[in-house]
Amino acid sequence: MSDDIAAENDDAFIPKYSEAPFGALLGTVAAVMSSIGTLGIGALMVLIVADVLGRNFFNAPITGVAEIAGRTVVAIVFLQIAAAILQKRLTRADFLIRRLNGSSPRAAAMIEMIFALTGVIVLAAILWASWPKFADAWQTSEFFGVQGVFTVPTWPFRGITVLGSAVAALAALYRAQDEARRFRSLA
Repeated sequence: MSDDIAAENDDAFIPKYSEAPFGALLGTVAAVMSSIGTLGIGALMVLIVADVLGRNFFNAPITGVAEIAGRTVVAIVFLQIAAAILQKRLTRADFLIRRLNGSSPRAAAMIEMIFALTGVIVLAAILWASWPKFADAWQTSEFFGVQGVFTVPTWPFRGITVLGSAVAALAALYRAQDEARRFRSLA
């Protein structure tokens, strides 16, 4: 029963505005971005099914599906990563953290804080590397596809990478601060 209550508290990643205004705003932004990513998954599924049906039944595939799918998958990841960080749902050795949390909650909080700070560093590096590519794609009207047949501008996809990595870095910083507070409270 207590595990269910703890799981419910972990799922509630948007704190009350009165308790944590920055956390509430960040959680809301992450939830909206994640919802857009989920809609992107649905749209991508529809596009792929339409392409397969068109290719197999009408001998008329949709041009550019592979290119769109490749860019969209990356965009979906960056739209949903901030919510995953705030919900503590990134891939990790969760069995170890749960076991450690039972025997030494302070050690678990310290490991969670280090994990979150590592995330801040990695996501800041992605942001730093992605910003010039986004700015260049915006200024030069860069596109992908075959000119005259199918083209899509790259700046929206690069912009999602920049936005997603910035919000995710803030989410990881928020998680680190939250774990540091938990570490201090367990003293």
